Amino acid sequence: MEAVLANPAVKIKAPTGKLGILTPGMGAVTTTFIAGVEAVRRGLAQPFGSLTQMGTIRLGKRTEKRSPLIKDFVPLANLNDLVFGGWDIFEDDCYVAAKKAGVLDRKDLDPIKDTLSAIKPWKAVFHNDYVRRLSGTHVKQADTKWDLAQMVRDDIMNFKAQHQLDRLVMLWCGSTEIYLQPEPVHQSLAAFEQGLRDNHPAIAPSMIYAYAAIKEGIPYGNGAPNLTADIPALIELAKQTETPICGKDFKTGQTLMKTILAPGLKARLLGLSGWFSTNILGNRDGEVLDDPYSFKTKEESKLSVLEYILQPEVYPQLYKDFYHKVRINYYPPRGDNKESWDNIDIFGWLGYPMQIKIDFLCRDSILAAPIVLDLVLFLDLAKRAGMKGIQEWLSFYFKSPQTAPNLYPEHDIFIQLMKLKNTLRHLQGEELITHLGLEYYD
Repeated sequence: MEAVLANPAVKIKAPTGKLGILTPGMGAVTTTFIAGVEAVRRGLAQPFGSLTQMGTIRLGKRTEKRSPLIKDFVPLANLNDLVFGGWDIFEDDCYVAAKKAGVLDRKDLDPIKDTLSAIKPWKAVFHNDYVRRLSGTHVKQADTKWDLAQMVRDDIMNFKAQHQLDRLVMLWCGSTEIYLQPEPVHQSLAAFEQGLRDNHPAIAPSMIYAYAAIKEGIPYGNGAPNLTADIPALIELAKQTETPICGKDFKTGQTLMKTILAPGLKARLLGLSGWFSTNILGNRDGEVLDDPYSFKTKEESKLSVLEYILQPEVYPQLYKDFYHKVRINYYPPRGDNKESWDNIDIFGWLGYPMQIKIDFLCRDSILAAPIVLDLVLFLDLAKRAGMKGIQEWLSFYFKSPQTAPNLYPEHDIFIQLMKLKNTLRHLQGEELITHLGLEYYD
């Protein structure tokens, strides 16, 4: 059999009413996402890059020729029901912020200016100790981090009441924070909540947002490599409040290319001697990553990809001791138009060396925006389907997927996509696809 029987369909609540999208950070990624959704709503553009809007899913045997659009197969929220809100350290409305970000042209922004101008950020939870290259004045003030968390919860409840929202999702679209490792204050919910009251330095602003969302039972996704919800305390809270969570770090640009190419090298048993990666970018993300403390967080996220895909412990003749280096340089003239170069030294039959060169002139926020859309829709689906805790089936979208403790992450983008689609089949009671296919030759 090519397909195996799935469990009976899971009961999924219908996506009735409005869905509020909460984004800590309303810079280039968020404004490109919102502008794109609004342009699609008005019939001005198409949602290229979005699996939920343009992707299909095969059902049953190949001979059945059933491949509906994913958005027609599972009950996702309608784009017309999305309402946007969020926080930023700058008080620019979304139209002004989008112009400053320089991702989209005026010809694309001006027709939707009324919608973008009406979205104004709330004051942010922020401290320079965690993002050293940015400073802003649109920032909350309170005596303790516990008080800040309550202020974020108040913002959420006011937003929900003002727009009569039925459900909410929060997705971190803010900056990369300094590198933090798990400490005792992260190991239990009780310790974490005491740490909030004590202003513990190991609790970063992104953790305060995540705590506020999960406490309210609001699904939370992490688009940066920050530690944030990847700690026992917030995993415990997510189970307690039956909340889906996922992360970390949107898979765009150079790492996207690595997770496409590396599985191909391994599939053909081509060895790797070295992979040198360098980037230039000039947006706010690039400015933040110019600080070595924030770059360390990003570096850890980007370096882990090849190790997990190539499995040097399983294939020592091919991948033991390969050299892997990642560099990111802030270069203002490029703005959001990142350029990445990869030099890849590989070897094949009898050990003869070969090289691959990649020069990827990409647009960071153009690649991230459809990821934001897909994640908010899938996280909302997960919540309505009664799924809680870590959502590994959404690894497809992340550089550093969050997994259960002691479980290594799956980075191969093709396996990740299969896992995602099989999860959707499972939810709808369809047969899972294994690609065995023996029945076609009986």
